[in-house]
Amino acid sequence: MSVQPRLIRVVLIDDHEIVRNGLKYALEGDAWFSIVGEADDGPEGIRLVEATSPDVVLLDVRLPTLSGADVCSILSERAPQARVLILSAFGDEDLVYQCILAGARGYILKDIGHFDLRKSLEAVVRGESVIDPRVASGLFERIRAGASPAAPVLPPHQFSVLRLMAGGFSNREIAERLYLSENTVKGYVQEVLRRLGARNRLDAVMIAVRNGWIQQ
Repeated sequence: MSVQPRLIRVVLIDDHEIVRNGLKYALEGDAWFSIVGEADDGPEGIRLVEATSPDVVLLDVRLPTLSGADVCSILSERAPQARVLILSAFGDEDLVYQCILAGARGYILKDIGHFDLRKSLEAVVRGESVIDPRVASGLFERIRAGASPAAPVLPPHQFSVLRLMAGGFSNREIAERLYLSENTVKGYVQEVLRRLGARNRLDAVMIAVRNGWIQQ
C-alpha cells in the first residue's frame, strides 16, 4: 500500500500580489500543500516565518526592503527548519550564487509549470537542492572557476548587516529592518569591522565590493 505524502506548509514572500495570487491558486488546489501565510516584503516575511514555522518558504529574490539573499541569511539564522526556495523572474548568475551562498535550498524561475513547482517543493522538503536548468550552468561555471573561496568570512546575520551598511543605512535603520535592537546592530557592525580588518564602515563596504561579495 502506498504511503501518502504529508501536508507541506508554505509561506509566500513576494511583493507582487498577482504573483502571490497565482501561486495560491496553483498550490491551494493541491491537497498536499497549505499556504500558511504571505508577505510582500522581507521583514514582514521573516516575522511570518518565525510565527508559522513552515516547511518551505517560496521567496522572491528582489524585494523592496531586504534582498532575497538577505532574507535567506536571516532565515538561516532564525528559522533553519524552514527551507527556502527562490522563485524569481531573474536568472542572473550573481543573484543565484548569492542566494545559494546565503542558504537557499533551490532557485527556480517564475514561469515554472505547476507540476514542476510541486516536484521542486517536495524535493526541497526532502532535503534536496533544486536548481532550474536554465540557471544551473552559470552557477556551476562560477563554482568551477573557484568563486567559492571568495565567500565572505561572516555569519549570515553579520553579512546581512554588511549589505545594509553598503546601502547607506544607519545602525538605527538597520535595526528597524532586521528587527534587532540598535545595540545588537552596533555590536554586529563592530564584529564585521574586526573580521574584515576594516578601519571603518566605508572600508568594510569597499572590502566587500572588491571581493565581489556585494555589488554597488
